[in-house]
Amino acid sequence: MQNGPLLETCATKSVCNGCVTYYRERLWPAAWLYIASALIIPASILVFMPINITVGYITAAVLYASIIGFLLWSAPTITIDAEELRAGNARLPIEIIGEVETFHDAEATLERGQRLDARAWLMIRGWISPVVRLEVLDESDPTPYWLLSSRTPELVVEAIAEVKLRTPNK
Repeated sequence: MQNGPLLETCATKSVCNGCVTYYRERLWPAAWLYIASALIIPASILVFMPINITVGYITAAVLYASIIGFLLWSAPTITIDAEELRAGNARLPIEIIGEVETFHDAEATLERGQRLDARAWLMIRGWISPVVRLEVLDESDPTPYWLLSSRTPELVVEAIAEVKLRTPNK
């Protein structure tokens, strides 16, 4: 399922290397970040103009390309398969996920701010408003919940529910 050019979400099951993926979303930066990053171009040109305008243009191009490259490289992925939920490099086994809730708009802002538990594990992005809260049932883990940004939080909830339904021990 494709929801715009900057959203890569797979809400249907896909099989890769023998593992069924129930959900996959890459948290690409919003378009305004690319535009705001372009402000480095005139800044670089203005800094280098007294020295050499060509150096200014080259520096501007290199800096802008570097910023865009970093934004694309650092965009994390949320993946749910039959065994675990992966958010970036972190992994959470499906069997220790308790209640899963979604929050939008003002409620999402409260979850990221006033209601936030300092012990929670976070993967939030400022350019993505909705969040998903995943309760952690592991008694030995001091983390009470994970809070993840997602453009399609309802699909995260559905995918976790489907995995738990298909694998009763989870």
